[in-house]
Amino acid sequence: MKLQRRTLWMAGVAVAAGGAGALLATRRLQLQPVMSEAEAAFWAGAFEGPNGEAVRVADFRGKPLLVNFWATWCPPCVHELPLLNAFHETNRAKGWQVLGLAVDQPSAVRSFLQKLPLNFTVGMAGFAGTELSRSLGNPSGGLPYTVVFDASGALVHRKIGQVSEEDLAQWAQLG
Repeated sequence: MKLQRRTLWMAGVAVAAGGAGALLATRRLQLQPVMSEAEAAFWAGAFEGPNGEAVRVADFRGKPLLVNFWATWCPPCVHELPLLNAFHETNRAKGWQVLGLAVDQPSAVRSFLQKLPLNFTVGMAGFAGTELSRSLGNPSGGLPYTVVFDASGALVHRKIGQVSEEDLAQWAQLG
């Protein structure tokens, strides 16, 4: 009887250890998530900057990236731009990049940027930017809309509506 208990106990320990080993191996060998079609299309995208320069999204790969969809006619967008500019200034030395995609007329954006210059890159997404934001998880296409990509290019955060200092502080932990 004593030998049976010991044998059962040893078998139980062996099964538990084997299960723990299998779980650990599964986690270590787990495949990285495949980028969605929308994310791949985003990274292949290109826009024109306010002064006609090319803004290629692929140039932002390899570092954390905050992308903000905004417009000059959107009060919450305009209100959060100085906060995003400060985030860019504070975190660019840590590798962070910020890309503002203006869902607006280029002439309106150029005029706006003369009044409120931004230190981060701005691309002219035009009204097609609404569809791009929808493809990245903004079902209504409302503004402002912010997405965060980690250094590997994976979409890790989405925010519909105005960002807060708390949002930015949390996201900055990625860098």
